[in-house]
Order: sequence, then C-alpha cells, then structure tokens
Amino acid sequence: MSPVDTDGSEQAAVRFARLRQRIERHLPALTRMKRPETLPIELGRRRIYILPTGFGVGFATVLLVMLVGALNYANNSALLLTCLLGGIAVNSMLTAFRDLDGLRVCAIRAEPARAGENLSVQVRLDAGGRPRTALQLDGFGGHVHASFARADESVTLSLPTRSRGWMKLPRIRASTTWPFGLFRAWSWLHPDIALLVYPAPETDGPPAEGIDEHTSRRSPRDGDELAGLRDYRAGDPIKHIAWKLSARHHDLLVRELDRPDARDARMLDWQRIRGLSYEQRIARLARWVIEAHAHGERWTLRLPDTTLGPGSGSEHYHRCMSALALLP
Repeated sequence: MSPVDTDGSEQAAVRFARLRQRIERHLPALTRMKRPETLPIELGRRRIYILPTGFGVGFATVLLVMLVGALNYANNSALLLTCLLGGIAVNSMLTAFRDLDGLRVCAIRAEPARAGENLSVQVRLDAGGRPRTALQLDGFGGHVHASFARADESVTLSLPTRSRGWMKLPRIRASTTWPFGLFRAWSWLHPDIALLVYPAPETDGPPAEGIDEHTSRRSPRDGDELAGLRDYRAGDPIKHIAWKLSARHHDLLVRELDRPDARDARMLDWQRIRGLSYEQRIARLARWVIEAHAHGERWTLRLPDTTLGPGSGSEHYHRCMSALALLP
C-alpha cells in the first residue's frame, strides 16, 4: 500500500470517529454506541425501542383503507371492526415491549476454543418472574430463538474466532415480534466481557522428544545401563543372570537394567524449536500439549519467561494453553 493510500485510510477513520462522536452526543439513546457494560445488564423502558415491521406497515395501510371506507359509507359495523383491529394492534405493541422489559443478562461464559474454531458462548438470562416468548438474540453473524417461563435460562451463541488471545465480546441484539409480528421491539446488549482463545495447533509436524531431566524417575526396566544386582526370582529371564558374580555367592544374582519410566515428564521446550517463526513455534507447542494431554502423559512446558509443570490432566492442560495464548 502506498503512503498516499495509507494517509487516505487514516483520514477516513478520523472522519468516521468524529461522525460517531457527533451521533452519540445528539442521539445517545437511539444509537447505543456506548462503552461496554458490566454484568448484570437489565433491560428497562429507556433502552427498549419499537418500530413497526413490514407486515405491520401493510396492516396499518389496510386499517387506514378500512377506516376511510367505513367513514365514507357511514358503516358502523365496519368502523367498529376497524377500531377493534386497531386496538389489538396497539395492544400487541405493549405486549412486545413487556416481552423484553425487565429481562436481565446475569452471566456469560464460554467453553475453550482454538483460533479458527467457533467459540460456544453461553448467555444466562433471568426472566424476572415473567414468561418470555419468541425472543431472538442476534450476534456474531447468527441468531438463536428462545422461549422460557422459568426464572433463568441459558442461550448458546456461536462466535467465530480468528486469532489467539483475549477477544472482546461484540454487541448482542435482543428482539421480539411477539405476538403478531406487527411490531419489532429490540435492545442492544454490550457486556464488558473478554474471552480467551487458545492458539491453533499446527496440522502436522515432528513429535515431541526428550524427557525432563530434572523430574525423570527411573525404574528397573529393560535398557542399556546396569542399575544393580538382586536375588533371583522365579520367572526372571535367564539372560539377566550374572553368572560370574553368582559363582562367588551361594545364590543366583540377577542384573537389573533401567530405562526412563513411561510416566516421566516430557519436556516441551521453546528453545529446542529451531527454524520456525514466532507464531509457528506457538502452534507447534500447542500441538505437543494437545497430544500429551490426549495420551495421558506428564509434561513440562518451558516458555521464554516461565516454566509450567511437570503435570498432567485438564487443569495443567488449560494452564499451558492459556500461557501460550497470552504470549506477547
């Protein structure tokens, strides 16, 4: 991109920021372009907006035609029907408003996801002791519907992710067209929540090698080095008998050979990875952590500024993936 194009894009961004500030200053309640809010968030009458839908506009046009015809022909029955339908329409507007009024967002949590995957965001809603019907939550490029009469309900939204690290939760729109679809009532939710996204592992590469020398435990197994001698026990392989040493004693002696225990902590060291870029190193370590966790192994993760482990299990896995996600 040329310097001229860069200057033009920066000037456009500055103009847009000024325009947004002007809109917020003059129409703050309508735009709702405000800072993120802390939980819990409660929807009240000052932040619920109502407009007729396309179907509502068509219905209003039909009512207007019916009213003109009833007045022109002095038809009391047609006039009564028009007023009755108009009253139902106005009442449906109040019903749509009450479907959102008092609704509270109590908590938001998400299951861990890796960059490139969809983050499953669970939004817990408190009905406030009032049945909620045909609610729709729009956000992150999709929408979900919910109807519930209990004290609280959880709604799951799918949020696409692109990169590792903290991800700010975008705005969510809660809306309803209940009961007849004549009016749409809506309100914006912008919770002050940041969700952690794990790094995406590399698709293929060499396996992790090496045992953590500081935590390695050694047990008598088949190997190359002599660990010691012990008395012969039934079932010991004959090739392990130390015949020359046994000749000096009354009993048979067996050589014990050792090798690293399969449960020894595997070392996943940042400094051992060569020839890769910064993000590629993170992707490789992420793959090694995932593989070690899937195989039930113990591992130590050594990063430039910290060392995690040795350990195993879900808690150690999430600690290591979080540390990789938060690397600068």
